[in-house]
Formats: sequence, C-alpha cells, structure tokens
Amino acid sequence: MPRLPDVSGHILIVDDDERQRSALVAMLSDCDFDTQVAGDGQEALERLTTFNADVIVADLVMPRVDGFELLRHLKERGDLTPAIALTGFGSMEKALSAVHDLKAFWYLEKPVEPRAFKILLERAILYKRSLQKSGELKRDLSLHGVLGDLAGTSPAMQQIFSLIRQVAPTSAPVLICGESGTGKELVAREIHKYSPRSEGPFVAINAAALPETLVESELFGHEKGAFTGAMERSAGCFEQAHAGTLFLDEIGEMPQFTQPKLLRVLEDLRVRRLGGRHEIAVDARVLAATSQHLETHLREELYYRLSVFRIVIPPLREHKEDSADCRCHAPESE
Repeated sequence: MPRLPDVSGHILIVDDDERQRSALVAMLSDCDFDTQVAGDGQEALERLTTFNADVIVADLVMPRVDGFELLRHLKERGDLTPAIALTGFGSMEKALSAVHDLKAFWYLEKPVEPRAFKILLERAILYKRSLQKSGELKRDLSLHGVLGDLAGTSPAMQQIFSLIRQVAPTSAPVLICGESGTGKELVAREIHKYSPRSEGPFVAINAAALPETLVESELFGHEKGAFTGAMERSAGCFEQAHAGTLFLDEIGEMPQFTQPKLLRVLEDLRVRRLGGRHEIAVDARVLAATSQHLETHLREELYYRLSVFRIVIPPLREHKEDSADCRCHAPESE
C-alpha cells in the first residue's frame, strides 16, 4: 500500500511535570520531530524567541504562567503557531474553552494515547504549512498581479487569483472551465503549489489524448497479463498521485463506461488494478478541467462530485488589458 510522506517539524512541549514531559518526548522518539521542552508558560515564551516551533503542546494547569495565559499571550501578539492543549480527566470544559476562546488547534486528555498524539501533531503541522502557503500566495498576488506562472491585473484575473487562494488550502475537488489555451493546467498547478500537498506529486492526464481501451489502465493501473500487451504490473495515475494531486484534463472526454468506476474511486478512495484481486487505498486530490459543457457529457453524480468548486477562465479576448503580460494563455485566433 502506498504511504503518505513522513511529516517532520519542530515541537515545543510545555508541562510542569517532568515525568509527563519525558513521556511525551519518548512517544515521538521514532518520528522525525525536533522536540524541545519547557517547564511552564514563561519558559515557553523564552524558548520561542530562538526556537521556531511548528506546534506547541501545552498543559493548561501550571505554576507561574499556565497554558491559558500562554495561549492568550500568543493570540494577542498574532502568533499563528497551532497549539494543542493538554487537559486532565474531568476538565473537558476548560479544554473546549482553550479551543474556542483562545484558538487552540485542539486538545488531548491525559493520559495521552501515543497514536492519537502523533496524528494530531501531523495534522497541526500540515495546517501550519497551509497557512504559510496562503501567506506566500498573498505576497505573490501583491507583486504586480503575478501568481507563479499566471499573470494579469484585470478584474477577471484578480478574481481567478482570489479563487485559487480560497480553494488551495482545502481538499475540495475543483472543476476548471475554459476554452483551449486559457491556461487550465497552469491554474491546477498553482492550486497544487499552494496546497498542503505541494510536496507530493502532481500527475496530469488528458482524457482526450487516450484511446478508450487504455483509459482505465492509465487511471487505475493493471496487473501483468491483465490484457494483451500487459507485460508487467503498472500503477495507475491515482496511485502515482498518492499524497499529491491528480489533474484530469478534458474530463468531458471520459468514456461513459469508465465514469461509474471513476466515481466509485472518488467516493471510496480505493482502486483496483485491471486484473487485480485486491483494492489499494489512495489519497489523491482530484482537479478536473474541461472546455465543454459537462452537463451533457458526464453522469450527474460524477459531475457534482467533481464540481464542488468551480473556476471559470475567460478567453483573453474578454480581458485584453492583460495581453501584454498574461502568461496563462496560448495565442488566440480572431
């Protein structure tokens, strides 16, 4: 089964109980985390002047500066580092107060369960990365209307930049619509670039360029001997895009007999190679693009599954003010 890439990061554990601190550090000994500790909130604030933490794990009840005061201080100075609050049995109300009022990322009850601790840390790190990507995107947009390989200062292009900014940090499927040459794949690549999956693969497939007999093999893979010419096992695009993004260009050309199978993979996140007996778990975000009116080409369920979020790219003739610096369009004929 494909594996998600290991998540690394810098963790600051804040607890006045030395045994508890040591136990939490020991739980992470087999992970790729740089871990430091502090005995209370005051020491944590001092540590943070030199230690760039990705996640702060803080007990709520401590002497001097407790977890609530620490979180309150971080909130007031605009520090967006995600914090996980540790709480004892019977203190659920306090933990929820830290989450809702002080913007803690989440909470864990003591005694901490190792697997839940690691999963929560990984999610918090990915969340911080998405915030950082969003900040980078904002800065790019402020530089003369340039976003990666996209450029344009017109209201139309600024609207596209805004939509990319909204959807990139999420896991929602996106349907990108526009005429040929309007830069649909470039938009897809920018969504991937500013998403939490940016370190994973970006795999693109053009449904219009594939013979119908090979579409399923390209998407789902095949086992050796599955059909004439299948001389060895081959992973499909969903497996290749695991932990990343799969871009399905010209989705309107997807054969009707393949569409139910594609819908099932999108719903179950599992694929079965042609000729295979077992299903394989996959984790790929799907972006699709079309130059057609899909309502007449796709099954209704598949259409709505792929178009959770839509971005429509207008042809350059509709925003000619971008013609001098627009890098997302192929030349258009009059």
